Amino acid sequence: MTGLSGGGKSSALNALEDLSFFCVDNLPAGMLKSMVKQILEHPGRYQNTAIGMDIRMGGEELQALAHTIDEISAQLNLQLIFIEADQDALMRRFSETRRRHPLIRESGLVQAIEEERRLLDPIRQRANEIIDTSNLNIHQLRHRIWRLTGTLDDNRIPLIVIESFAFKQGVPRDVDFLFDARALPNPYWETALRPLDGRDQAVIEWLQSHEEVKEFCEDIAALMSKWLPDIAKGQRSLLTIAIGCTGGQHRSVYITEALAKILSKPDQVVKTYHRELS
Repeated sequence: MTGLSGGGKSSALNALEDLSFFCVDNLPAGMLKSMVKQILEHPGRYQNTAIGMDIRMGGEELQALAHTIDEISAQLNLQLIFIEADQDALMRRFSETRRRHPLIRESGLVQAIEEERRLLDPIRQRANEIIDTSNLNIHQLRHRIWRLTGTLDDNRIPLIVIESFAFKQGVPRDVDFLFDARALPNPYWETALRPLDGRDQAVIEWLQSHEEVKEFCEDIAALMSKWLPDIAKGQRSLLTIAIGCTGGQHRSVYITEALAKILSKPDQVVKTYHRELS
């Protein structure tokens, strides 16, 4: 991932990081071959890797980078993405953020941008994809990057986390949906079930014997299944659902696991977290 300063490379890398890519920003060109060696030796660890490089590496390293890219393209499934924008957009962004262009010296900003275009042109010519961000906002750029990787469509959220918790310990922060299971029958009052949690078979069978518990799970699943495609269109990379009960041990844990099984699909990653049991 490379391109013009102010084009949006950092935002593009952040979008890939949200898809669980291993991301390295501002990697010196001289270290690229070493990074490739690491990837080849540990393919499991670096299955999806994104590397950001920019003009700060210097002119000589840029010339060497073009040849290095040609070499490693024969070793890896390499995709070179070049991020750019027109002159007016770049000028406006540098003015709004008050950041300093890395090539600006005695010359002005216009000359610095033109010099950067010239220096990066050999890299741009090798790009598999050129993205012009002149008329894109950050959400549109993220969506463009996600679609480009082939790992996301418009109807899927990359990761759904379902969390159980105890209301008596406080409501978790930064959740998107919260459901209260305290109105359901409570296994805590069964002496044999009290030391167990919602993952134990005895508790599961006890809760499944109550029709209202089944309806509660089905209602939440129906609500989420209906609205997940529309939520995904907002380019969400993570959705968090919280299920609470009094102690965070039985009902909320069971419902969290049951809901995860319903929502999990081959193309949908769902993870569970039990705050009070951790």
